Amino acid sequence: MSNEILAILCLVSFFVLLTAGIPVALTLAVTGFFFGYLGFGDTLFQLLPARIFGVTGNYTMIAIPLFVFMGMMLEKSRVAEELMDVIGHLSGNLRGGMGVGIIVVGVLMGATTGIVGATVVTLGLLTLPALLRRGYDPKLACGAICASGSLGQIIPPSLVLILLGDILGQSVGTLFAAAMLPGLLLAGIYILYILMIGWLQPHRAPTVPLEERDALARKDLWIKVLKVGLPPIGLIVAVLGSIIGGIAAPTEAASMGALGSILVAAISRRFSLKVLRDTVLATAKTTAGMFFILICSQVFSLAFRGLQGEQLVHDLFELVPGGINADIWFMMLIIFVLGFFIEWIEISYIAVPLFLPILQNAGVDLVWVAVLIALNLQSSFLTPPFGWSLFFLRGVAPKSVATTDIYRGVIPFIFLQGVSLMLVFFYPKVATWLPKAIGW
Repeated sequence: MSNEILAILCLVSFFVLLTAGIPVALTLAVTGFFFGYLGFGDTLFQLLPARIFGVTGNYTMIAIPLFVFMGMMLEKSRVAEELMDVIGHLSGNLRGGMGVGIIVVGVLMGATTGIVGATVVTLGLLTLPALLRRGYDPKLACGAICASGSLGQIIPPSLVLILLGDILGQSVGTLFAAAMLPGLLLAGIYILYILMIGWLQPHRAPTVPLEERDALARKDLWIKVLKVGLPPIGLIVAVLGSIIGGIAAPTEAASMGALGSILVAAISRRFSLKVLRDTVLATAKTTAGMFFILICSQVFSLAFRGLQGEQLVHDLFELVPGGINADIWFMMLIIFVLGFFIEWIEISYIAVPLFLPILQNAGVDLVWVAVLIALNLQSSFLTPPFGWSLFFLRGVAPKSVATTDIYRGVIPFIFLQGVSLMLVFFYPKVATWLPKAIGW
């Protein structure tokens, strides 16, 4: 049996095992070991240790547990709870103001935690009951919460960008700078959509009741704004500013962020040994899960490449008419479809390396492509049947909210993600201007 046939069977077996309910990491390892051994025998086992060590020993990878720690610590400090309370009062009589507040908090949480589950669960617990009580349309409220939570995948410091930097051989600091404007662009598109709904259909996004706004004096409100808003914003500036400004490497900045998150929790008077212990345990579990998938993906990737799978992908791209732009859109389509079934980590380490040689041969700006991929991967958190944001929100949403409300609510935001993807594609300077402006 030829290696090309084995490569095709390897891919088919992967999806068969995946649909059978086998965990993704085990599916990657089993198919990689089985077909890799059939293709080139013991050589697979001789090459694998160096491959795994080369990936896991990467200095930049140390940033992952540190950023996860930062996110977990800020989740325990309940920063989002106070932010939403403040923004609810600041929104005044603006229709859709609370929805806009959810997006703003999503931006801040994304820039400080980068953890989708933490943001969606926090916003779902704190804001969804209040929004429903104020007369918000359940579909709009659920869609805004899920979309806001996914912003952490594009707004730095994003774990997606760290992994893409390793896969594409690009500086993480450059990717952080490149993703800044597209991330804010996407958040701005979300905000415009919510404001438009508030203007055209005010019954779906009413204002905050006057008596609730008057309950807090204006002077006290601004004092609370400074007290609640400055610590997380200061942490964002310290971490991202040091990376983008070239003062610190991503790993060094991540350690600053981890320490800063402890200080923020302490300032909020919510730091304790129990919080620290829970944060460390949650960080260990999350990091271990990510690295286990990473290691298993190396088995699959090594076997697939050894079986001439990359050549098959290259030949497939040659059949696509329209040149490199059509190839990029074909890649975007595949990544989008994969997002319905598997997580962004697996997509990053399975799909992206297969397309990399084609992109390199065409001389495409890989920083720009990385931002396109990161924007596309966001949709994997919103697309059924396995969109994690949908699962997270369903777990904390009141029983009065139907599952169909959640699924239907995210559809407009998936389309808005597509709009942002097209804008960055047709106007690459949205992603490339800032890195060039600061000399990356």
